Amino acid sequence: MTSDRRAEAAAGTPTQLTVSEQARMWGRVALLLLAVLTHVPMYYLWRLLRLPMPWPRWFLGRAARIAGARVVKIGTPLRRDVFYVSNHLSWIDILALGGASGTAFVAKAEIGAAPVVGWLAGMNRTVYVKRENRLGVAEQINQLREALADNWAITIFPEGTTTDGKSLLPFKTPMLRVLEPPPPGVMVQPVLLDYGDFSEEIGWIGQERGLNNARRILARKGSFELKVHFLEPFDPRDYPGRKAIAAESRRRIEEALVVALGHPLRPFRYAEEAIGYKAPASPPS
Repeated sequence: MTSDRRAEAAAGTPTQLTVSEQARMWGRVALLLLAVLTHVPMYYLWRLLRLPMPWPRWFLGRAARIAGARVVKIGTPLRRDVFYVSNHLSWIDILALGGASGTAFVAKAEIGAAPVVGWLAGMNRTVYVKRENRLGVAEQINQLREALADNWAITIFPEGTTTDGKSLLPFKTPMLRVLEPPPPGVMVQPVLLDYGDFSEEIGWIGQERGLNNARRILARKGSFELKVHFLEPFDPRDYPGRKAIAAESRRRIEEALVVALGHPLRPFRYAEEAIGYKAPASPPS
């Protein structure tokens, strides 16, 4: 995708697809529907027989591949009793990270009400939260505690929005209250999602609508590499309080991202409009 076309997408201008792009998009949509038709019945059969459930993970991994992601897993993900903390660029993150680790996710309540997507997300034990419902935070924290008590792996994206892969926003901490104090045996594992040279093309940023982003990615030619770095886990008891846990997670992700980029992070262009964050001005030289 050209830089001009990417800028139009970020500004909210619908992407006009060529005939070949439309063919690729509908071909991938057909493959995704086929994956739903082959995996969902097996999910319900396994559930009926009360067998260990691999189908959500397998579906997410295959969906990521259909969408064009070639996932490279780096490091060792903890399988249970783990709270993943990850940077966030795209809806592809959920497919790739879920397929690589089997994690459940914390998502906005609107996702649960979305046709088909909410149904599929529910199969992966998604924990829904209403971010605007400040009075209901305690109830939402209890949901997370119950999930961790069932030996789940859970992922949050504490930046609160998606970025371009060259930046890292401040980490929001409300959902980390579940770790005040940490449930017995639960570890925190930071995760870096690195799309490399494809990050700005894949990233869902600016005013781009979700449907347009999906059309754009499903229509693109070829595949792209996504490195999922499972960084060294740490015991949240060593960093008392959600702010300390968030700071340590962000420090480790930033350190790994700088290594991956080969240069320091840059300010995120859309930060102020996305979350009301404005990077401090550089001091005069």
